[in-house]
Amino acid sequence: MDGTVLVADDDRTIRTVLTQALTRAGCRVHATSSLTTLMRWVAEGKGDVVISDVMMPDGNGLEMLPKIAEDRPGLPVIVISAQNTIMTAIKAAEADAYDYLPKPFDLPELMKRTAKALNETRSAPVNSRIQLEERPEELPLVGRTEVMQALYRLIARVMNSDMPLMITGESGTGKSLIAKAIHDFSDRRNLPFVTATPGQLTSLEGPAQLLTQAKGGTVLIDEIADLPDEIQARLVRMIDTPGEHAPRFMATCQKNVNELLEHGGLRQDLYYRICGTELRVPALRERVEDIALLAAHFLIRAENEGAPHRVLDDDATDLLRHYAWPGNVRQLENVIRSLALTARGEEISKVDVASALGPQTAAEPNVTGASNEKLSDSVARHLQRYFDLHGDMLPPPGLYTRILREVETPMIEIALSATSGNQARCAELLGINRNTLRKKITDLDIEVTRRRKLM
Repeated sequence: MDGTVLVADDDRTIRTVLTQALTRAGCRVHATSSLTTLMRWVAEGKGDVVISDVMMPDGNGLEMLPKIAEDRPGLPVIVISAQNTIMTAIKAAEADAYDYLPKPFDLPELMKRTAKALNETRSAPVNSRIQLEERPEELPLVGRTEVMQALYRLIARVMNSDMPLMITGESGTGKSLIAKAIHDFSDRRNLPFVTATPGQLTSLEGPAQLLTQAKGGTVLIDEIADLPDEIQARLVRMIDTPGEHAPRFMATCQKNVNELLEHGGLRQDLYYRICGTELRVPALRERVEDIALLAAHFLIRAENEGAPHRVLDDDATDLLRHYAWPGNVRQLENVIRSLALTARGEEISKVDVASALGPQTAAEPNVTGASNEKLSDSVARHLQRYFDLHGDMLPPPGLYTRILREVETPMIEIALSATSGNQARCAELLGINRNTLRKKITDLDIEVTRRRKLM
């Protein structure tokens, strides 16, 4: 890489890591913990790419983007943030950020995107004076996993488009919530959001009444594949003739769209009209690393609504992570809300969680009595169950890395426990370098109660 990179982050460790990595890659680096300094450098014409955190001691990095675009049109800004919600992605997209990465970020991925920014000649932003509106940060979409961050970025890109959307995913993943969030944060937010019911679509006058009710806002067709063929044909005609104030059309579907098209259940002419872009919402089993984050989010929400203050202990969190969650996020929220009211103490225990899950806890294979089983056989059994959970579909890409992480984390935790937290002895036991162990402890978020994340 060749160029000058401006780095703004209040975490000294991140500044050091990025400075070293970018310098080794051939870049010149200016790093600061101050947005004021960053803006001065930009105004002076320094830098070919900016990497900036959001929450800084002297301001908000996102709010500086319009000023950067005004002073230096075309200067790429890569936003990094520990605020792993859809709002960060939306605001970054609105302010014309070049890219957005959540913390903890993957350093090689950030380097790759920085290299791409340096190599590209960007055109001036469409609206360099965009004003970020004050919007509520509370949204029902939380997750730091890559699969969720990719969804956030896609939502931010299509949010203000007029193209129709097909939102797919299993029951309980939050498809309707995503549709409502897209409407509420789009340019149509002051217009109606209408969910079409089968009853409204049964009568011949139903579609016209629905369009009148929407008034150019958004029309959501919930579980479109469950509608009879006659109503689907009526939807085709409605989309083709939306009237003077055409709404944006969205649809949700929890079934496999390709199978529906191949074997019937969804008309092809309707699919071609409603699926301008498909947003696939991952099942909770595809984003296991988000379960603790979601649980904490739901506990805070319950507390704000009057429930006692609660926290999950480590064993309780571990049990939540190993449950299959056939009802996905909706089921997790219901369980956590119940625990917020029924747990016997401030700290929710594994016993409390097992009681809330009831007999469904059996979804996790029982390995009692399997002391003679080889480790490879146990791993194979768990992997087979993971594949079985996906039915006729393959698991999402990245399986190798996810499985290694699932094995590596408990191995290091147990080794640390066995060596009483002595990292030198633990590294020797594992047969790895002590610095490697330290990096893995940070990257895997091990012993988070006693350690602070570096990225």
